[in-house]
Amino acid sequence: MDKLLKDTLDHLRALVSFDTRNPPREIGTGGIFDYLRANLPGFDVQVTDFGAGAVNLYAVRGTPKVLFNVHLDTVPDSPHWTTNPHELRVTEDRAIGLGACDIKGAAAALVAVANASQGDMALLLSTDEEANDARCIDGFLKDKPAYDAIIVAEPTKGEAVLAHRGIHSVQMRFKGRAAHASGEQTPSDSALHQAIRWGAAALDHVQVLSHERFGGLTGLRFNVGKIEGGIKANMIAPTADVRFGFRPLPSMDADKLLETFRTLVEPHPVEYGETFRGDSLPAGDTATAEARRLAARDLADELEIPVGNAVDFWTEAALFSRSGYISFVYGPGDIAQAHTADEWVALDQLAHYAQTIHRIVDRGI
Repeated sequence: MDKLLKDTLDHLRALVSFDTRNPPREIGTGGIFDYLRANLPGFDVQVTDFGAGAVNLYAVRGTPKVLFNVHLDTVPDSPHWTTNPHELRVTEDRAIGLGACDIKGAAAALVAVANASQGDMALLLSTDEEANDARCIDGFLKDKPAYDAIIVAEPTKGEAVLAHRGIHSVQMRFKGRAAHASGEQTPSDSALHQAIRWGAAALDHVQVLSHERFGGLTGLRFNVGKIEGGIKANMIAPTADVRFGFRPLPSMDADKLLETFRTLVEPHPVEYGETFRGDSLPAGDTATAEARRLAARDLADELEIPVGNAVDFWTEAALFSRSGYISFVYGPGDIAQAHTADEWVALDQLAHYAQTIHRIVDRGI
């Protein structure tokens, strides 16, 4: 095992030991951040608490052109873990621990590189990604720091991901009138019937969009996640609440989709609003998104990082892209291992990621 990988695993063991589960969003400015402060020699380190477990550590050494971003929060551990999720286990080919794949492995490698290199380097380590809460990145972007590009670490199997879907979560309510179900009903009487007709129309609309493509991705991802309403079988439902989500291609107009879903059936929902919005990567209209994708591809080629396929999952790279930065996603691990019991990252991918970041920093990019 080479020294850089050994150092990476030492830092990963420490990072995994800190409880940064999100929820419950009980992450403060001590703990893991005290550890990081102590292990970033020669860096100007700023720690900012945005509340509700959203904390940024921004560390800069010299005048780097590229910023590396990685989130330190993890999902809660499931009851199916076979050992303590906060104790790193290292086998012949993998490192196992909560967050090892998503994405403390990358954070550990960045800290190892920071100590193994004297090159200019900038890090943004944040803790709100798993909460679907963009406080950290939005707070950082208020000052619009001057960087040529932002490389966001997520599990991409050591490939540069230039494009991914957006994500939009919506909550809405239909209103009917409570009455005995034995009588004749009009289409608007039952709020649940309205919701069911809306769901059928929504699925039909998604099918119409199935042919649309961008960067290897096809169609619109859509899911009705929850429907609540009604009282019992012989009573007309006076209200029905629906939660749904969709994941558009970068070439799709999310605001038009939102309005289309709102007006699919009569009567329209009486309440309708987004609970979370994440732009696609690259962000912007079709022409802008394509220009940003090509710029990100050129940068990945310059850094000798292989370019992979677009992915369906969302990342905070879209937030940087929306602010005008060249941005792509690059990290060790496979998304299939993220959010699972006995989560793990392959040692060879961890080693290669650390070596690549070391090379980039040494080149002064």
